[in-house]
Amino acid sequence: MSFITRGFTGRSRERDPRLPPGQTLAPDWPVLSAGPTPRIDTDEWEFVVRTENGDRRWDWEGLRALGIEDVTVDIHCVTHWSKLEMPWRGVSLDRIFAEVESEHEFAMVHSYGGYTTNVPLEDLLDGQSWVAFEADGEPLHPEHGGPARLLVPHLYFWKSAKWVRGITLMPSDEPGFWEQNGYHLHGDPWREERYW
Repeated sequence: MSFITRGFTGRSRERDPRLPPGQTLAPDWPVLSAGPTPRIDTDEWEFVVRTENGDRRWDWEGLRALGIEDVTVDIHCVTHWSKLEMPWRGVSLDRIFAEVESEHEFAMVHSYGGYTTNVPLEDLLDGQSWVAFEADGEPLHPEHGGPARLLVPHLYFWKSAKWVRGITLMPSDEPGFWEQNGYHLHGDPWREERYW
């Protein structure tokens, strides 16, 4: 006699369709950094975009005056955790680049502390990225990249550089810190572009 009835398949283990392949939900927001946490006062913080035409600079208040947006997005770390429907506040890179002229199509993002990551300009514009200064309704804590970090939620989270201080536009793609150390140049979680 069988203890299992015909057709029994057990509990449904349907995968959340918002999770890219290989990702699991994180109960909290893990802290991962490539080096020590810099402490930057907003009175000293500045954001600079460098192009072949020169530099454009914003201080803390000047950047926020461009217009603050509330966004809710999913984030995905290359180490396999994801956090869904996370609320953020920040300034869209569309507003920043409305004041910048360049023929270049690639960006190197720079952070206080020396971290860099490369991102094609097409991945930063059209409502896809922000300079964020709040997450989950609170100012960003330094260990999560405060006072401001780049937020590029459609790419793995190493592209959302903590302690962001600027972007240099370039005529060709060049690897940043993690990309020089074996991470994928692009980093699309839906394609599992984790490593070279």
